[in-house]
Amino acid sequence: MRQTFHIAVVSLCLLASCQNTLDLYPLAQPSAETWYSNETEIQLALNDLYRGNFWAQDEDLDPNYLSDDGFYRQTLTPIKAGTTTSQWATSTALWTNSYKAIARANKIIEALNSDQTKAKVLPAKIELYNAEARFHRAAQYAVLVTHFGDVIYSDGVVSIEEAYTKGRTDKKIVIAKAFEDFDFAAKFLPLSYPVSAVKRVTKGAAYALKARLALYTGDFRTAADAAKACMDLKAYTLHADYSNLFLQTTKNSPEIVFGIPRSIALKVVIGTAMVSDRLTRNSGGFGAANPTWDLFCAYLCTDGLTIDKSPLYDPRNPFKNRDPRCTATIVEFGITHLGFVYDPNPYAVKVLRLSTNTQVNNNDNRVNAQFASYNGLVWKKGIDDSWLLNGRTIEPDQIVVRYADVLLMYAEAKMELNEIDQSVMDAVNSVRARAYKVALSATSSYPAITTTNQAELRRAIRMERRMELAAEGLRYMDIIRWKLAGKVLNKPIYGMLDPADLKTKVVDKNLWFFPGTPTIDADGIPDFKALEDAGLIKNLVPCTWNDRQYLWPIPTAEIQINPNITQNTGY
Repeated sequence: MRQTFHIAVVSLCLLASCQNTLDLYPLAQPSAETWYSNETEIQLALNDLYRGNFWAQDEDLDPNYLSDDGFYRQTLTPIKAGTTTSQWATSTALWTNSYKAIARANKIIEALNSDQTKAKVLPAKIELYNAEARFHRAAQYAVLVTHFGDVIYSDGVVSIEEAYTKGRTDKKIVIAKAFEDFDFAAKFLPLSYPVSAVKRVTKGAAYALKARLALYTGDFRTAADAAKACMDLKAYTLHADYSNLFLQTTKNSPEIVFGIPRSIALKVVIGTAMVSDRLTRNSGGFGAANPTWDLFCAYLCTDGLTIDKSPLYDPRNPFKNRDPRCTATIVEFGITHLGFVYDPNPYAVKVLRLSTNTQVNNNDNRVNAQFASYNGLVWKKGIDDSWLLNGRTIEPDQIVVRYADVLLMYAEAKMELNEIDQSVMDAVNSVRARAYKVALSATSSYPAITTTNQAELRRAIRMERRMELAAEGLRYMDIIRWKLAGKVLNKPIYGMLDPADLKTKVVDKNLWFFPGTPTIDADGIPDFKALEDAGLIKNLVPCTWNDRQYLWPIPTAEIQINPNITQNTGY
């Protein structure tokens, strides 16, 4: 059975904001005493919990990127600069939005349990709507505890006065409560919805996000069991073609376990600024937000080896013989992209424009445009010619969790439990086989993972997650929970030399594109230091990590208005 997720893009603001960003109780509501009196009003209230800003993934929170997968020219987030404070806007926004959603979910749950609502709504529907609201509440607490640690917990509506006195609850208690909510949701939510019906969260979504919370917090048994429960529903399959899964024309894929739809008609879209940052300069964009060389080097070769170990890798032609997800994620040099041949070579001052079949100035070349991609790489994942239409407003589904992630979570959790069996190998290899567009059993057509050694399999699964989930907002929490942030965010972001030096030191010496092959360490991280020391690449901007950032700071406003809220260490 195929399960997709879709909901009418309708939102109703039930709670007005107030000075306390915890926002546990509304100062104003439409018809506060009579609202939730029928199913339509309840559904409208639930719709508000599907706002896109309640479901933003980490890389969506800051255009300058939180992880080592991407960067924005020479601009750093406070995370990468090691300068986060309790006034960091990103941290404050996440805290505020999560608590707004929790407050609204709590109000819905309270109303559903009232005599007024029970008198007008069938008991089965009461259970269903309770399950939906509890799913949303659990998901928001999951985000809070994984970013802030101990947080303020409430599963009911409280007064402003009480909100000012509540302290932080041990994260273990919050996690247990979230698991209870996810379990309730999984029990009463449907497996799927009729094709003609508006579709909302399902059992699969509850299991998948429970697995994510458990994995992020090191509860591998719960993670494995929840991921397996999602798999056992037989409701999801991997999309046949990885490269078009993320296009805005792909809707209702059987791989999407939970996502938020967008709609140009209803003006729920990705903003034009973010779109322009990812579009090439030839096509009229800025080419400012780019994949890092660290990500580019993480893609294995088609023999399953890293670039420093594989005889198939050629630094002069670095896109060849690579895992197919490499060129599905990053634009290969010399191919047509958004109507132009993409070529950042400093000698390629002209390129072909397909629509006119003429040579035009190459603005994706730093000789012609100093703000073209600083490392030569631009994003391709999810980007096609349709991004240039409709005034650069686009409507790809906002994917929260998909089946490939569920399979990889299952494989990782079972590996960490050292319960490595055929189900683990099948889970991770299914994801890899799909990338090569072959069946799981076609092991001669893709580099299947065969090791059952725990340490080797850990490395393989982590590499697989990076290749599979790049640019989906999940890398940041991976490097946090694996305690790799201190390594990967404490090294420079590298790029190409300035055009004159690039010509004489790299291109004229037949060293284009990579003037050497970086070594890849046991964590899959490339080391570019030798190339930097040789003067063949440029240190664009150094990053500085501070270990206090493994937890984000509680916003200043919360500390100031409530003496019972303590700050995380180091802030």
